[in-house]
Amino acid sequence: MNRRKFLTYSAAFGAVMLSGKAFAMIEGQSSKPPADSFPFQLTDEQWRERLTPEEYEILRSEGTEKSCSSPLNGVEGQGEFYCKGCGYHLFSTQTKFDSGTGWPSFYEPVDEHAIGTSTDFKLGMPRTEVHCANCGSHLGHVFKDGPPPTGLRYCINGLALEFEQTGE
Repeated sequence: MNRRKFLTYSAAFGAVMLSGKAFAMIEGQSSKPPADSFPFQLTDEQWRERLTPEEYEILRSEGTEKSCSSPLNGVEGQGEFYCKGCGYHLFSTQTKFDSGTGWPSFYEPVDEHAIGTSTDFKLGMPRTEVHCANCGSHLGHVFKDGPPPTGLRYCINGLALEFEQTGE
């Protein structure tokens, strides 16, 4: 492919991506519900007091922790995972699996009311963001490359979770 064709195709691809992003934003698909629509609410000052700076960056500013940095990635045995922001029950070790990505991964939340989703375009393409249904805190993203039975991979920041061991 010559340089001119490459530039033409690149410009066309960029225009298509931007138009899709603009359309999704017009349709309201690119943002999660406003913070005051969640049952558990705190002021920004209260969130900053409650969370470490790293947790705040992830949960309240939609950041991402470094891959393979969370001890929760290697959790084994029986237990439950809760939102670090509000303590809401989100995931169980029964649906946790090693995705090889370096983040705790699950194929299903504890129930259909545990999480909410929205679309983000931070990387220039649509991704499905996962947030706590109780407080709206950013948890990670969900992808359609997980194991059966759901085929989903909830790729969750370890700093967004608290783990409680159950059983032996």
